[in-house]
Amino acid sequence: MSDNPALAWNQAALEAVRQTRTGPPIVARALHVLHAAMYDAWAVHDDVAAGYRLGDLVRRPAAGRTPEAKREAVSFAAHRALSDLFPTEATRFAKLMGDLGFDPDAPGPDGSPGATGVQAARAVLAFRHGDGANQLGDMGPEPRGLAAAYADWTGYRPANDLMRLADPNRWQPLPTPDGPQRFLAPPGGWSCPSPCGPAGSCGPRGRAAIPAGASCSRRPSCWPTAPGSPTSTRRSPSTGPTGRPRRPRPATGACSPGRCRSGTATGWTRTCGCSSPSAGRCWTRASPAGTPSGPTTRRGRSRPSASCSPARRCRPGRPRTGHAAGPGRPVAAVSRHPALAEYPSGHSTFSAAAATVLAGYTGWDRFGAGATVPAGSSQIDPGVPAADVVLSWPTFSAAVEQAGRSRRYGGIHFRDGDLSGRVLGAAVGARAWELARLLFAGRRPAGPG
Repeated sequence: MSDNPALAWNQAALEAVRQTRTGPPIVARALHVLHAAMYDAWAVHDDVAAGYRLGDLVRRPAAGRTPEAKREAVSFAAHRALSDLFPTEATRFAKLMGDLGFDPDAPGPDGSPGATGVQAARAVLAFRHGDGANQLGDMGPEPRGLAAAYADWTGYRPANDLMRLADPNRWQPLPTPDGPQRFLAPPGGWSCPSPCGPAGSCGPRGRAAIPAGASCSRRPSCWPTAPGSPTSTRRSPSTGPTGRPRRPRPATGACSPGRCRSGTATGWTRTCGCSSPSAGRCWTRASPAGTPSGPTTRRGRSRPSASCSPARRCRPGRPRTGHAAGPGRPVAAVSRHPALAEYPSGHSTFSAAAATVLAGYTGWDRFGAGATVPAGSSQIDPGVPAADVVLSWPTFSAAVEQAGRSRRYGGIHFRDGDLSGRVLGAAVGARAWELARLLFAGRRPAGPG
């Protein structure tokens, strides 16, 4: 276990995400809540910084601003926040508190570091419980409690039927073994966090509308030619001679964008050997940069696999074993399509937002990380890759590029969904970093966020 409590609690959060299989928009929100709570618990023990929700109302006396006090406050804040966000993982969080040397049920008297941490978490949670995400399942005409956590309360109905695409600019649910897809989180209705400003001001603009009735053989120039499709007249740069994606999907499955971006911040923090305060400062800006990416990336447009002719013969990628292509037969994409709209790409948006914040915080674009895809780990083709494939990201920008392109390789997004997401994410990240600098300087931004 890390000696840095911020790193330890961030890892606990990522493990909770893996155990609960939480969807990307909800992951981004949860990480923001955790990091904001830890940041506020730390900020009240700092000489200058202003808290996200507490401001400087409970700033501790100079004698109480010790490293030990910060460590205790951060841990109690993280424990309270994560127990609220992932109640089924409460036992794991209590164990981590014990490993860190704290009793989760004994934060101490008012004004103590532990009590201040709990106060910071409660302030952040109270604000976020009303942000429209329906975390507690208490919104809508028939609240059902935690059993309906994050359920749609807006009465949303897809513009397209399950098997009929009437408007390619709107989301179309796809069939699954459990029935038609439903959005992973309430579509719209979330109040915009501080980086966004007025509701909707972060949303993508200027996308090209797809004409109604467009098919595989009659698509706007923004559409990519599906590799290996019957109407393909050129090879996609993302595929080899057979139309197969060059990079197989790892056996461990795709990483949700919020989780991966938090892992990026973790890796950088370990590399530079940053202290707990520095890690908290970094994450408290990287995570809210991702939070508005959730609502703003659920705007519309059907997935590539649903945007072709009714025969759906145009999904990018190679058919799965036993799924032959042909008239009226669907061709499976190389990865499962998430229950989110295509435009813009969430991976691109989250990645660009996090990269912008990390570059602003560190003062450079250098990253120097990488990963190895083990031989034979593909879930699509047995024995692929034949040898280990090493991926490297010398810069944050390179990581953004690969994250965005990966969604095109898998048939999840079109080119403009990727590129527009990068532009959107960079704008959100820049705004988040601007507001972070105000907080670090002790100036709490005006507004509800």
